[in-house]
Amino acid sequence: MKLAMAAFTARGAALGKRLAAALAAEGEDCSLSVPARLAPALDLPAMDSLADWTAREFARADGLIFVGACGIAVRAIAPHVRDKLTDPAVAAVDEAGRWVVPLLSGHVGGANDLARRIAALTGGQAAVSTATDVNGLFAVDQWAARQGFAIEDRTAAKAVSAALLDGEAAGFVSDFPVDGALPKGVTAGGANIGFSVTVKTAPLPFETGLRLVPRALRLGIGCRRGTAEETIAAAVDAALAEHGLSTKAVAGVGTIDLKKDEAGLIAFCDHRGWALNCYSAEELLRAEGEFTPSDFVKGVTGVDNVCERAAVLDGGQLVIRKRAADGVTVAAALLPLRVTFE
Repeated sequence: MKLAMAAFTARGAALGKRLAAALAAEGEDCSLSVPARLAPALDLPAMDSLADWTAREFARADGLIFVGACGIAVRAIAPHVRDKLTDPAVAAVDEAGRWVVPLLSGHVGGANDLARRIAALTGGQAAVSTATDVNGLFAVDQWAARQGFAIEDRTAAKAVSAALLDGEAAGFVSDFPVDGALPKGVTAGGANIGFSVTVKTAPLPFETGLRLVPRALRLGIGCRRGTAEETIAAAVDAALAEHGLSTKAVAGVGTIDLKKDEAGLIAFCDHRGWALNCYSAEELLRAEGEFTPSDFVKGVTGVDNVCERAAVLDGGQLVIRKRAADGVTVAAALLPLRVTFE
């Protein structure tokens, strides 16, 4: 996580330094800032103002930590709070490290987990108040966020949590193998309310269903030189739609290194937020499986198929074989995934 921390006194900054160092040792990118009046003596970055610091870090960081009173944090973040699915985690810890309060995005943003981590470092207590946590129940939105699954419908997520809180069973189905036991209150199969881990867009077997989409599809794309971004986008969306697969499931795109400077393909991947991996012909030839051959493609690139081979190089299984349209070829592979609730 990219974490931004603010402290407002010398004592708070001392705790902040210890926390920043400990979180950095755990692999987090954590910065600490203090008011300008304290910065020179403490040798720490100065905030231009708390309002400006909060506005900048709220948009940039995955989590904000305020070392000080909850009221300071609440007033600072209030103008920026928008959506529980996109707002960063926000937590406040007192200067003695006794209490850590998750204030915003407890589940999806990870503030509850962040508060527990900080409390473990300070020897304090995380004051977690979300209903599922208080009652020791499974929190589907928090679990999905930890797994990196896309949450399609916040209303359905609330319905699953409400059912569990009311003592009702929540159904569960998955496209992928499940390891270990299901959480308390969750039952395999269809139900009135439930959730599904799936890359498909087909209707779910619930009256109220939450679709959780793992990023488990790897696309392979080939295209003629100079193909426009819009043409590539149309070909990809059509291929996924024809096979009932969600665009939210795409983990990245592969192609041949001859296309590493292809402007339309680069722009397409950038706008979708998908990583573009470019492979040499020799790397593509090492892909295992049976592929749709093309003498023309082999003559141009040195390999008989680009899109299918690029799709499977990370170990996936083809679920869309070569689809050609308007000078664009698209294939997709499903990456291996096992679901666990532990």
